[in-house]
Amino acid sequence: MTKLCLTVTCASTRGVVAAISGFLAAQGCNITDSSQYDDPETGRFFMRVSFLSEQAATLDDLTAGFADTAKPLQMDYDFHDETRKMRVVIMVSRFGHCLNDLLYRWRIGALPVEIVAVISNHMDYQKIVVNHDIPFHCIRVTKANKPEAEAQIMSVVAETGAELIVLARYMQILSDRMCQEMSGRIINIHHSFLPSFKGANPYKQAYQRGVKLIGATSHYVTADLDEGPIIEQDIIRVTHAQSAEDYVSLGRDVESQVLARAIHAHANHRVFLNGNKTVVFPASPGSFSSERMG
Repeated sequence: MTKLCLTVTCASTRGVVAAISGFLAAQGCNITDSSQYDDPETGRFFMRVSFLSEQAATLDDLTAGFADTAKPLQMDYDFHDETRKMRVVIMVSRFGHCLNDLLYRWRIGALPVEIVAVISNHMDYQKIVVNHDIPFHCIRVTKANKPEAEAQIMSVVAETGAELIVLARYMQILSDRMCQEMSGRIINIHHSFLPSFKGANPYKQAYQRGVKLIGATSHYVTADLDEGPIIEQDIIRVTHAQSAEDYVSLGRDVESQVLARAIHAHANHRVFLNGNKTVVFPASPGSFSSERMG
């Protein structure tokens, strides 16, 4: 039996759930997990259904066959093989905590992704990446060569067949053109609990304001810097007795966890864009299990 999922977005209307479940049953599919959300403000409906194809229905068969069901309700939909790993390019500069965390999770199978390349504007992490048998590309970026550098980056994306770019503390601003070309397919980790303490040194700002909570935000990248739809956030408590350096160290752990959770949600097709926001459904049972330990 093949483990698949269906994602659907459409206008909120009567009969959508019945149409979806009826189609899957008719195709010999058994629903194992289902999440849905009806947004009263936008009038949009979102649904993700995990199911087993018990009569060997293929993705192509289901995609083609569902068209007649989807058309009257104007559904945007996709069928996905849940056993297939999403191809990902990671980009990093000189802060390596998120990269190292993702490499470990990838190595033990805790993330449903295949890391097909790592791109950096520095050489700091070449050895660790190559030691994981992952291609490493050093593409230096300056004001003068930015268009050429981004063309090289997009060439790596095209050649590897990458479906997602992860900015694991990549400290370069992407052009509007690249953001638009990869809309909904670039995830960033912001070292602050947005929308506050923006800029180059949010932990120092937080320290100077005496905050009691610090955090991190993972979001899709858009042309509006740090304003993209938020996927995942988390916080950690701090006290007056801790230094700005403590904030940085504690914050790195939160950043790593938040970024990994955002990637997991995206790669499992649990994230739906809803205007400038997102709908993020909970993980299906068993989707966090690792293939191996250590």
